[in-house]
Parts: sequence; C-alpha cells; structure tokens
Amino acid sequence: MANKKTKPEKPTAEPSNKKSEQLGQFRDDANGQLMTTNTGTKINDDQNTLKASDRGPSLLEDFIFREKITHFDHERIPERVVHARGSGAHGVFKVYESQSAVTKALFLNDTETETPVFVRFSTVAGSRGSTDLARDVRGFAVRFYTQEGNFDLVGNNIPVFFIQDAIKFPDVIHAVKPEPDNEIPQAASAHDTFWDFISLTPESTHMIMWVMSDRAIPRSYRMMEGFGVHTFRFVNADGVASFVKFHWKPLLGVHSVAWDEAQNISGKDPDFHRRDLWDSIESGAFPEWELGVQIVPQEDEFKFEFDLLDATKIIPEELVPVQRIGKMTLNRNPDNFFAETEQIAFHLGHIVPGIDFTNDPLLQGRLFSYTDTQLLRLGGPNFQEIPINRPVVPVYNNQRDGHMRQAINAGKTSYGPNSLGGNSPAQAKATEGGYVSYNERIDGRKIRVRSKSFLDHFSQARLFFNSQSDPEKNHIIDALSFELGKVKTIAIRERMLGILSMVDKGLAAEVAYALGLHVPTPETPINKNIPADADPGDYESVQVESSLKKSEALSMANTIKDSIQTRKVAILAADGVDEKSLFAVKEAIEEEGGAVEVIAPRLGFIMSQNDEQIQVDDTFLTTASVLFDAVYVPGGTNSVASIAAEANAIHFLNEAFKHCKPIAADANAMQVLEATYFSKKMENDEGVIVSDDAEGLASEFIEAIKQHRFWEREKPRRIPA
Repeated sequence: MANKKTKPEKPTAEPSNKKSEQLGQFRDDANGQLMTTNTGTKINDDQNTLKASDRGPSLLEDFIFREKITHFDHERIPERVVHARGSGAHGVFKVYESQSAVTKALFLNDTETETPVFVRFSTVAGSRGSTDLARDVRGFAVRFYTQEGNFDLVGNNIPVFFIQDAIKFPDVIHAVKPEPDNEIPQAASAHDTFWDFISLTPESTHMIMWVMSDRAIPRSYRMMEGFGVHTFRFVNADGVASFVKFHWKPLLGVHSVAWDEAQNISGKDPDFHRRDLWDSIESGAFPEWELGVQIVPQEDEFKFEFDLLDATKIIPEELVPVQRIGKMTLNRNPDNFFAETEQIAFHLGHIVPGIDFTNDPLLQGRLFSYTDTQLLRLGGPNFQEIPINRPVVPVYNNQRDGHMRQAINAGKTSYGPNSLGGNSPAQAKATEGGYVSYNERIDGRKIRVRSKSFLDHFSQARLFFNSQSDPEKNHIIDALSFELGKVKTIAIRERMLGILSMVDKGLAAEVAYALGLHVPTPETPINKNIPADADPGDYESVQVESSLKKSEALSMANTIKDSIQTRKVAILAADGVDEKSLFAVKEAIEEEGGAVEVIAPRLGFIMSQNDEQIQVDDTFLTTASVLFDAVYVPGGTNSVASIAAEANAIHFLNEAFKHCKPIAADANAMQVLEATYFSKKMENDEGVIVSDDAEGLASEFIEAIKQHRFWEREKPRRIPA
C-alpha cells in the first residue's frame, strides 16, 4: 500500500515576545548602574559644566558636556528639537536715542537708520504639528540685520529658565517631551516624567511659577513680553562694560486667555496664534514692541541678593528700572514659510561689537549648542548662506567648500597669513569695527561645582506669587492642581507639595486640597542628582527672604489697558436685525482699531428690519466665542427671536461669560440674555452692558474691551489661601 503523503503542518504563530527577544540585545537598562560617557568613562558630576572657578566661564575641554549636548542637539531631524512649532515675520527696529554711553553697537547708536529684523515666535515642547495654545514657554527670537553683521537676541516670553547650567538642558527637555515608552502626551507638561524631574530640581521653582501662570497661555504673540533671559554685557567705545538685561514690551499690553478657553481654541483653531500674527500684519495692524534694557554698572555686580549670572533669577524692575530705548515693528509676512521661518538659524553667538557675554553657565552652554544643532538640522556648515540667514553686509573669510556651498570664491588662497593674495582677507582692527572680546580677568581652578550664590531657589518664586492679583493666584493654583492631578505617581505629587510649601504655605495647602493630599513636613530641598562624591549640604537650598516683597511689573493686572486695537468682536445677528444698533456699535469699534465679525445662522447675507443687506462673516457652526475678545447682540424683533432660539448662539454667550469677556446687548435684545445661565448675575457684573442708547452703549463697551477680562466673575477659592 502506497504511503500517504503527510500534510505539512501549518506554521505556528510567532510567539508574542519574539520581537522583544530580537531587540533585547539592544536594550539598555540603567537601573542600578553607574553613569558613564558613551566611551565608558564613569561620570562623577552630571550636574555642572567644567568652569574656571565657580563663577568663571565654561571650558571647551569639557568632554562630558560636549558629548551630552551634542547627542541631544542631534536627536531629532529635521525639525528643531525644541521650538519646533513657530511663526515668523519681517520688520524693522529703530533706536530712540544714541546708547553710546554704554555700548558701541552701531544699530543702538544710529537714530536715523531702520535696522531690518526677522522675528520667530514659538512654543518649546511640542512638535511642528502641535497646537499653538499649549501651556508652555514661548520663544521670542529676534535677528537684527545690522551694518556690523547679524545680532541674534534669542529669548523667551518668560525672563527666567528651569535650570542654571546648560549640562542639565537635555534632562529638562527629555522630561517634558512625550514619555519615550508611549510618546504621550504631546506638547504638555502634565505628566509624570516632567514633574518627577522638577520635584527633584528645586532650582526650577521660580520658572514653574511663571509657567503655571497665565503668562504661559498668551492671548497672542503680539500681546506677550519678551526677555533675553541671560545677563549680557554692553561695552562702549572706551572698553567700559556694563551688565545688561534685554526686555521686549508690547505696545498692546500683556494679555492671556483662560485655560479652559485655551483648550477649546486648540480644538477650534490650533493655528490661533499663527493666524493672528499673519492676519494682523496683512490687515496693516502692525505688531509693535519697545526694546527695554536694565543696565547694571560693572562695579555693582555683587550688590544684589541674587547672582546676576543665575538664569533662574530676574532683576526686579523696582531695583533697576527698564529703560525703553527703541521700537520694533513687524510689517511683512514671509513669502515662504519653509525658506524663511523654518530655515532661519538663530544663535546667541551671533553678536556685534559692543555686545558681549557673561559667565552664566546656561548661556555658555547655549553658545556651543546652537551652531551644533544647525549643522545637523540644515545639513552642514553652510547654513549661513541660506538667504534668510545671510547678513546684509558682505562676508569674507577663508572658509571653503562643504555641503551645499553657495558662494563661488575666486582666487588662489584660502588661508592666512598669505602673500599670494596680498594677505587678504585681513584682520580688522578694533578701530575698523573688528570684534574685540571684553578683557575680563579670570582667576580660578578648573572645577565642576555650582556657585553658592546660585543656591537660593525660592525667594524670587515667592516674590512672583506674592506679586500676582487674586485671580492670577487662583489660576496658578488651578494650573498646578490640573498638572499634578495628571501625575500618576503619588510620591511625585507629594514631593512637589513640599517644594510649593517653600514658596507659599497657602499655595501648597490649596493644591494639596485639590489633590486629596496633605502637605508633607517641609524639608530644605536639595538637588537629588548631585555629584557622586559631593556633600549633600553643598547642594542644599538656601533660605533667603527678599527685601522686596512685591513687584508691580510681575502682574499682568498692571499692564496697559488703553486700546482695543486688533481686538475681535463678534456681533450675533439674524434676519430682521436692527441695522442702526448694529452699525453704530460696529463703526465705533472699527474707528478705535477693533475688528468686527457678524455671526449669523447662515453664510451670505442677512436682511435687516429695513430690508438692508448685511454681509455675514461666519456662522455659529464655523466659529466659536473662544476666537473673539467680546460679544455684542443688537436689537431687532425677528433677529432677537432667532438668536434666542439658536442653542449655539446661547452657548456662544454662556462661554464668553464663563471666560470673563465683555458682553453688550441692545435693550431690545434682553430676550437673548434671559436665555443664558448668567442672566440673573448681570446686575452686579461690570463687564455686561445693556442699553437702548447705541452710541452710549458703544462707548461703554469699548471701555470694557480695553480691560481685556473681568476675572472677578470666577468663583473664589474653596478654602482660604
């Protein structure tokens, strides 16, 4: 009998852990291991760059820092590792009066010439596809195309930073980025890894107070301040140096959105800030800022309670007033987003004669990092030849070739000194505009250590919190409660409560209440990641009580409130609207520089009660109250009845009231307001205006819009702060 052919067995499914086994040989588990460099050398101190004395400059020989920051700079391509999502615009800067007494920088002395600028605003933590409205620091980077070369002022909308030493920059960004195991969450700090790092890094406390404040959710790029963050130097023609802090002061004032509003905007229009900047420039409402400086004479370096080289500290304006020395106006949108906004390569090392660095260890590290980043992101050493990066003055040097070289260099020589080319290009004397570094004396031993003057982590965090208005304090408490409420590890929450108790016990108690926890017994925090052989006492936070208890400049409640320029006002209307009340308010607002949009149940035109056609700009389906600064409801029997019956219109008003915005209505539109949840609260609310006098209503409404918000509508805290 012939043998039967056996049916081949069906292959079994690959074990679920097979792929993990294949990748296992590449898995790195650092648990319980000692830290090493990528070449295996064990690291004794991962917290401080190598410096010439504890307050001296960082040294180029620091192989540990260079390896760490180089790897970090090259981690992601092609978008920026940080500040990936940005918007840019062209403009001009003009100084008011010559600043020759403190700096020889030509663009700060020539009162006749307008210096071209390009500005890039950005969020820090998110990817290019993230929302504009994340709770985050905002980058505020300005390039001045001066007659002495490019000067880049690369700052933020917050004047301090999370860390004091650049060697910690990869750590803070790794912590705030999406968690590496699941790539969640995007553009958000409300997760375990961020707060784990922050709770172990008390030097971050001051920055955290700013990031949890309304400063982290600006109304627009046009309504936020900018800061150089670091202390720089001005040097005049005689070689005399002064310390300087840079500020940008928006002429429209400093304004924010509510956190709930920000989340809604992210769903309705995640390009909100980008669109706002573009539209304002296209409409001719050019954004403006004044450049301010705080000048500290060289001999006053040690007169303060804080260290000028500590990037986690400000110089309060009560101690050193901000002098406004010039104005920047953004007046042209880019022609191509990629070629300009995406390819611009900022660098703190782009400076001109009259401006110099200090030994701030965060600044010193950034001086290396920025060029290193561009080498990868923009493909090589010739990124300066990309049009947006070229200076407005000619470039002559002996640098040649390389990837994507654009210049065609004539001649035989590319070295110096040379005789075959007449020793050209020649070095420039100082009198010819050659850059000469400030002649600072440096004495000290090579050492990895943090200066003792950097150990005060709480006095300015306390100053910031105490300087806030009651609504602003409430928003900080809510922000911390939200963020820490997203943290799953209870021990991290408790550590942060301990940190907050060092700032303000009422603040800590409020957040603890929201988290269902008790504030732990306060201990003097130290940086837990100290050098292996260090004495923990050397890293223990120093308790300092600032002589300044409050600073008016730190509260947005004290900002300029004298204009409604570019403010967006929604008019809710339908067929049968009273065109007189509508146009009276519309024209008054536009005359003051505000922008008005008519929102109706459908697009096209609506007919007024006197059969006049009125253009509709948007519908209740295609827009939302969170995209506007104020709301007006005109009269007209049929229009009022239609709006009152439109659920989306009532929601529009309810949401505007919830977000503390000005609301106005013709007296004949009370039927609409009575359908809202806030109708019984209107009598005591200054931000709700009702009148049958259209001109008087318009005037009062405009004054209300100038105030930006009526935060007192929000509920008081549940327990005393």
